[in-house]
Amino acid sequence: MEETGKHDVKLTVEVPAEEFARDLDKTYRRVAQSIKVPGFRKGHVPRKIIDAQVGPDAVMQQFLEDALPLYYRDAVREHELAPIADPEIEVDTAEEGRPLVFTARVEVRPRLTLTNYKGVNVEKPSAEVTDEEVDAYVDRLRDRFAELEVVGHPARKGDYVVADIHASVHGEEIPVATRQEYLYEVGSQELVPELDTELEGKRKGEILQFNATLPETAGERAGQEVSFRVLVKEIKSKKLSDANDEFAKTASEFDTLQELREDIRKQLREAKERQAQAELRERVLAALVDRVDVELPDRLVDHEVEHRVESAKERAERVGMTLEQVLQAQGWDELRLRSDARAHAIRALEGDLVLEAVARQESISVTPEELSERVVELAQAIGREPKEVARQLERSGAVTQLAGDIIRSKALDLLVEEAEVVAVDQPLKEETEAAETESVTSTSSQGESG
Repeated sequence: MEETGKHDVKLTVEVPAEEFARDLDKTYRRVAQSIKVPGFRKGHVPRKIIDAQVGPDAVMQQFLEDALPLYYRDAVREHELAPIADPEIEVDTAEEGRPLVFTARVEVRPRLTLTNYKGVNVEKPSAEVTDEEVDAYVDRLRDRFAELEVVGHPARKGDYVVADIHASVHGEEIPVATRQEYLYEVGSQELVPELDTELEGKRKGEILQFNATLPETAGERAGQEVSFRVLVKEIKSKKLSDANDEFAKTASEFDTLQELREDIRKQLREAKERQAQAELRERVLAALVDRVDVELPDRLVDHEVEHRVESAKERAERVGMTLEQVLQAQGWDELRLRSDARAHAIRALEGDLVLEAVARQESISVTPEELSERVVELAQAIGREPKEVARQLERSGAVTQLAGDIIRSKALDLLVEEAEVVAVDQPLKEETEAAETESVTSTSSQGESG
C-alpha cells in the first residue's frame, strides 16, 4: 500500500500464479455451463473448444470482471481500509503461468491516532426536578381530565365549537371538508386557518361564509379553493378540576394530591436522569472532538450531507408534505438546509472518527451475541421477525454498519466511564496548556470505520 495523497492510497495486488490459474479455471467452468456445443454435454466443453467458440480474451475479461472485485476486497480488509468511493483499477499483468498483478487507486476514510483521550473534563447535566415542573405536569393532567361545559361568551381561542360545516364548489358538496355536529377546537387549524379566524368572537346561532384553499391533507382536492358555510350551534369551554385529593383519585391510583405529586416528581426525575446521561455522553464526545483537527475528504462530507437531505425528504413525505413545504413552514430554504446539514455532518463524522480511533487503540470489538441482540431490537421496533431482518442486513451489507455503531457506542461508554465529571456548581479542572492542547492529534494514516 502506498499513500498517494491526504486521503488517497494505491494498492498493488499480486495474486500467485497458482491461485490465478485455479480461479480462471472456475470461470471456464461457468462459461462451459452457459454455452451449447454439438457433441459435448453441457458443462463438459473443453477449454480449447471454449477458446475457439468464445475466445480466450472474452473469457479472461469475464474472469477479471468477476475476480478483481474479490481480490480488491481482500486487499482492503488486509490493510484495514474504509473506501469512500469506487476504486480505479488498472491491470498490469494477466497472463497464464504468471502472477496476476493489478493496482487500485481509491479515496479512503481518514484514521486518527489519539493520545491522552481519557479523563476528559465535563460538567454534569442537572437532573433536578423543580416544583414548577411538577405543577406544570399536574396542570397537564387537569387539562386532560377536563370536562366541556356550555358557555355564553363568544368563541375564543382554546374554546370548542359544535358546528355544521358545509364545503362546496359551485354548489357541489366536498365531502372531505364537510362535517356535521363537529366538535372543533378554535385555534387548532385542523381544517383551514380561515375557519379559526372566522370563529373567534362568534356566538351560538351565527352563520359564517368564506372561501379557503384546502391543504395537502385533503388528498386529490388539495390546493382547491372551496366555499365554506358554517353554522355555530354551541360554544363550550374546558372546566378544569381543582388540584386536590379528589382530583388525584380521579386521575391516578393515589388517594391524595401529595402522593400523586411525589409520583410525578419520581417519574420526572427518572426521565431527566436518562436525558442527563444522554447529554453527558454528548458532552464527553464533544469535548474530545473539540481538540481534533482533521481535514475531512469532501466526498465523505458530501455523501453525509446528501444522506441527511434525503432523510429530511422522507420524513416530510411520511406526513404527507414535500420538503419544500416543510422548509417554507420553518422559514427555511434548501440552501439553508444544506448549510445546516453540512455543519452537522462534519461534526458527526469527526465524532465517529474519534470513537473509531478509541476503539482501535482499546481493541474494542463486537461479539456475535451483541450483533444478535441489536438485530432483535431492530426487529421489535419495526414489527418483523429477527431472522428476516438479519437476512436483509446481510444482503445489503448493512451488518457492517451495525457492527460499527455498536463498537462506537462501546468506545463512548469507555470515554464516559473514564471522564472527569463535575457537578454544575463546581468549576471544571484547569487543563494544562501545551500538553492538553496537543493531546489529540490526527495522523495521515488511513483506516476503516469501526
